[in-house]
Amino acid sequence: MEIFCPNVWFADNGQRFGTYRGHNDVVWTCDVSRDSTRLMTGSADQTAKLWDVKSGTQLFSFDFKAPARAVEFAFGDKLAVITTDPFMGETSAIHVKRIAGDLAEPKTLKIHNIFNFAETPESVIVIKGTQGRITRATFEPLNFGPLNKTIVSVGEDATVRVSGIPRSTGKLIKESDEETGQKQSITSLFKSMDGSHFITGSLDKSAKLWDIRTLTVLKTYVTAAPVNAVTMSPLLNHVVLGDGQDARIVTTTDRRAGMFEAKFYDKILEQKIGEDGYVRLHHFDQDYFNIKI
Repeated sequence: MEIFCPNVWFADNGQRFGTYRGHNDVVWTCDVSRDSTRLMTGSADQTAKLWDVKSGTQLFSFDFKAPARAVEFAFGDKLAVITTDPFMGETSAIHVKRIAGDLAEPKTLKIHNIFNFAETPESVIVIKGTQGRITRATFEPLNFGPLNKTIVSVGEDATVRVSGIPRSTGKLIKESDEETGQKQSITSLFKSMDGSHFITGSLDKSAKLWDIRTLTVLKTYVTAAPVNAVTMSPLLNHVVLGDGQDARIVTTTDRRAGMFEAKFYDKILEQKIGEDGYVRLHHFDQDYFNIKI
């Protein structure tokens, strides 16, 4: 959903807790730190902002020359990865920044680059992207090297890339195989709890489960519409795909084109086990956790 002001809601009753006001254009993505104290948002207004979750106070604004497409905290919440779109001659890029200072005192917050170069707000490690948007980027755990020193990224060119973070530009470590990978733009990425695998969704009407070390495709989940979002259950071997046509191309001549559905798949067997045509908050009863396939 495209909104200017992110909101936080109580999961048990659906009531709005508060709103984070400060962006002046579409907010595409957000991420919450693991201790739930900080929020980061990426926006078309060419900024990524850091917020205090409880008070809604804006702690810092990362300013760019292009829209900030995706954001994510690293393990330990001391680093952040931010992607920016190709825009006005700027190529797509992955920016890695270190968050330092006492967050209880926003004025002391400083931004460092990952290798402690000159300490200025503009300091940043930049990995230049290929043609097209980088739609998602995530820090990869220990599989390719030291913690938080490699990044998995996906984008419009349908390629999954693992890049290292040396002292200047990102060194490509590995990329997905064209024959077995996604065939069209990759819209989303979600990493497993243990960091051993991840899932991607694509406009090619499929989602794929990948081994994060080898970039081998483990499973493929096929659907009838472009996949806009993906996630995995933290409890069961289930994946959920959010599919539907881009709202900009939905026509009144194709009734199904306007449908947006959440579809549940068995993670291992690749079989669809349920779907829902609405956005809902689900409270699963005990029978759900006893499903046997």
